[in-house]
Amino acid sequence: MTPLIVIFLLTFVQAEFGSVSSSSPVFGPSQVTGLLGGSVTVKCFYPQTSVNRHSRKYWCRESTRQCSTIVSSNGFVAKDFTGRATLTDFPENGIFIIEISELQGRDMGPYKCGIGFNDKGLSFRVNLDVSQDSVMAEEAQLFYIEQHGSLTITCDFGEQYASTRKYLCKMRKNSCANVIDTYGNFDPHFKGRALISHLDVPGAFNVIMTQLKKEDSGLYLCGVGNYGADGETKKLDVRVYEEALVPKQQAVLRGVLNGSVSTECHYDPKGNDTIKYWCKWKKHGCTQLINNNGYVLDSYEGRLVIYDNPENGTFTIILNQLKEEDIGYYWCMTDGEQEKKSTAELKIVEGQPSLTGENEISVVVGSPLTMSCSYSCEYAQYEKYWCKWKNTGCEPLKTHEQDQTGLAVSCDKGRRVLSLNFDQVTLADQGWYWCGVKRAGHYGETFAVHLTVHGVLKNTGTFSESEPDNLTISLEAPNSDVESRYAANPKINLENKASPINEPGVGSSADSQSGSKNSTIVLSTVIPLAVAFLILAAVLVVKFKLFKHSDLVSVGSYRTNISMTDFENARQYGAKDNVCMDVAHETQIGGLNDYVIATGSPKEEGKAKKPKRGSKEEVEMAYTTFLLNSENIPPPEITQE
Repeated sequence: MTPLIVIFLLTFVQAEFGSVSSSSPVFGPSQVTGLLGGSVTVKCFYPQTSVNRHSRKYWCRESTRQCSTIVSSNGFVAKDFTGRATLTDFPENGIFIIEISELQGRDMGPYKCGIGFNDKGLSFRVNLDVSQDSVMAEEAQLFYIEQHGSLTITCDFGEQYASTRKYLCKMRKNSCANVIDTYGNFDPHFKGRALISHLDVPGAFNVIMTQLKKEDSGLYLCGVGNYGADGETKKLDVRVYEEALVPKQQAVLRGVLNGSVSTECHYDPKGNDTIKYWCKWKKHGCTQLINNNGYVLDSYEGRLVIYDNPENGTFTIILNQLKEEDIGYYWCMTDGEQEKKSTAELKIVEGQPSLTGENEISVVVGSPLTMSCSYSCEYAQYEKYWCKWKNTGCEPLKTHEQDQTGLAVSCDKGRRVLSLNFDQVTLADQGWYWCGVKRAGHYGETFAVHLTVHGVLKNTGTFSESEPDNLTISLEAPNSDVESRYAANPKINLENKASPINEPGVGSSADSQSGSKNSTIVLSTVIPLAVAFLILAAVLVVKFKLFKHSDLVSVGSYRTNISMTDFENARQYGAKDNVCMDVAHETQIGGLNDYVIATGSPKEEGKAKKPKRGSKEEVEMAYTTFLLNSENIPPPEITQE
């Protein structure tokens, strides 16, 4: 009974060691082959942790009892391999390379490459074969990828396969399951995670796989033609290891109709990444939607923005005004050598946006404007902002205090409304504006508003965006007083008095042109008539007032109209022949029809006196006095309207 227990325990321990070894983060080729008398190179990968970078690396030969060290990073080399074996560590890349030359038949056998001072756990078994043939079979290309990471595979089979089907498949026991091909076929397990595209060189293509999982590890073939029937293939050995330090991407983006989603993409800020972009996955490629150099696909204008943050190696993508056709897979991409790629699936779910407001606003240039955005209670503690969208980003506008552009952002926390106020809207203000929230440096939901700014009404009865001034009137009568009046102030503000503006595309083109032409004819006819009528009415009013205060007086041998207003003005200004003359000697002119020479003292002026009709000589004297004093009467003031 006891021997059976010992055998069981030994089997269990051996199985445990086997599982540990198989799950070891160290990875290398399972089989390498070298020519007799030639050399062989073995690459072993390990996670780039601070401990692993400084740990001892080794290459040992396995036996039933132990694994004898052949060469290590500490400088040790076994006697039989002196001058024939070297080990070089590249900690910045997480790889060390073993080279063995002058291969002999006795060098064949199982080996291990590992990290540490023993072969328990952090090691990988490699079988070395020495061949006497002149031609060796091609070995699999190794790919060591962290979990949730991505890899790019390049395959080139020559120009003769330029028009042949290209594919990537994963090896099974007796077959190779298609992952993706250039005919648009793909494995549902890799939907949105695998991308195939042709290269400029005929017969060459790229395959990109991202969001890799542990179960994606295995042997793959990239090829042309059909597996097992025709064409050529290339072996690819992919190992996905778990790395706790690698940030996990958001696998699914959920948004509501007319709402928004945001995602963060990661890259190495110390790398040579110059272009970061976001693309939408499809069967035959990935359509680029936006990049950090200012490119935005036309159909996504005002809907999409990218924020690059090189300090922490991330760039944020925000997509708003969500539609049903936005459902799908999207990729974060860079162009660096160690390019980081990730994918996320966008889904539309039921619900309502938490930011609401008016999506379309149309105003006349020069008008004041307030754009409002209401937010829900969940965003009460979030940072809120308004920004103007551009293809290079959406820079938040100033809050609370007004800036030089005449824009100011204010927040009514009681009503939960964030407002953007314009003193006077200009044509430059036209475009897309975003209301959004953010927290701890991370961007959240956004709401987009499109502002359309129209020009002002001109004398043609239409609005013009090329001359955004106020109304300019040109009169037909060039010598009229009214023209000179408008020449001094040719612009009249018609704010809020202009007729409604027809939006583009509303109504037939013929009706629009006919209406514009008729309104032009009517305005050009009515305006001069109206101005002429106003001038005539003003003249009649002045004449009426003059006749009301004047009488017909016989002077000498003719009759004339003398306005009593003139006499009142003369009395007002004293009508003195000599400014130094005493006031008591001032000549008084009074009465409506009869003119009397007043000789009484000022005290007697208040008494009622019986008017006495003057002689012809007295009338002539009064008129002469008026003519002599008329030069001292200042002309009436003309008020400029």
